[in-house]
Amino acid sequence: MGILSIMTGKAGASGFGSASTAEQVTDGVDASHLTVVITGGASGIGLETSRVFALRGAHVIIAARNTEAASEARKTIMENNPAARIDVLKLDLSSLKYVRAFADQFNSMKLPLNILINNSGVMFCPFQLSKDGVEMQFATNHLGHFLLTNPLLDNMKATAESTGIEGRIVNLSSYAHHVTYPKGIEFDKINDEKKYSDKMAYGQSKLANILHAKELSRRLKGAATTCYVGLNPQLRGVTGKYFADCNVAKTSKLARSDELAKQLWDFSEELIKSAQ
Repeated sequence: MGILSIMTGKAGASGFGSASTAEQVTDGVDASHLTVVITGGASGIGLETSRVFALRGAHVIIAARNTEAASEARKTIMENNPAARIDVLKLDLSSLKYVRAFADQFNSMKLPLNILINNSGVMFCPFQLSKDGVEMQFATNHLGHFLLTNPLLDNMKATAESTGIEGRIVNLSSYAHHVTYPKGIEFDKINDEKKYSDKMAYGQSKLANILHAKELSRRLKGAATTCYVGLNPQLRGVTGKYFADCNVAKTSKLARSDELAKQLWDFSEELIKSAQ
C-alpha cells in the first residue's frame, strides 16, 4: 500500500483499505465456532479487535496485565452485545514467569484455540530492564509473545486437527519496523543503555514481531487489519505475510531476511533459557 492509498483510503487488492473498519472487513463472517486469545485486548486496537470478534460470535479471551481494566472492557462490550462470550485472564508479557503461568492456566481450561493475536505492546519507553533483565520494549513486544506462542501451539494444532479449521497466529507489527538499528536486531547489545534509542528500540521490537512470524511460518509447515487477517476467509492458507490496511505490504529488507529470522529465534530461545 502506497502513502496515497493510506491517505485516501483507496481499496487495495483485497477490496479493503485504510478507510475500512473492522466491522466492514468481517461482515458476514460467522465466528461462533472459534476461540481467540487477544493479548492487550482491553484497550486501543486490541479492544476493538475483542469487540468485533465477539460481535461475530467468537469466544474471546482477553489476556491483559490490568485485569480490572480488562473486566471493565468486557462489561462495556457486553452492554452492547449481551450474547458476547468474553473471559479475562491475567498476562504480564514483561515477565516470563507470568507468561508461563498464563499458558498453563489457559491450557488447564481445556478450551480449543483457533486464533492467537499477539497484539499487546509498549512504545517509546525510557531505558529499563524487565524483571528478567531484558530491555523492556524487546522483552514485552517480542520475547513475551515468543514465549507465549510456543506452549499454545500444541493446543492450536490439536484444535485444527479435530475441527478441520485452519489455526491462525497474528503478530501485530507496524511501519516502525523500518526504523531500527543498522543491523536490525542488536543481538549483542540488547541491554546496552548507552546505545539505547527509544524509537529504534521500538522499531527493533516491531521488526522482531515480523521475523518471529516469518520463522514460525517456516517451522509450522503449515482494528480492521487484525480482524481481516484473523477472520476473513480470503486468507485461508496464507502464512508468513505482512499486512497493512488489509493488504499484503512490502516490508523492509531486514524483515525479509530468513537468516535474521532464524538468528532471532535462536537468540530468543537462549534468552528464555538464561532467565530460568
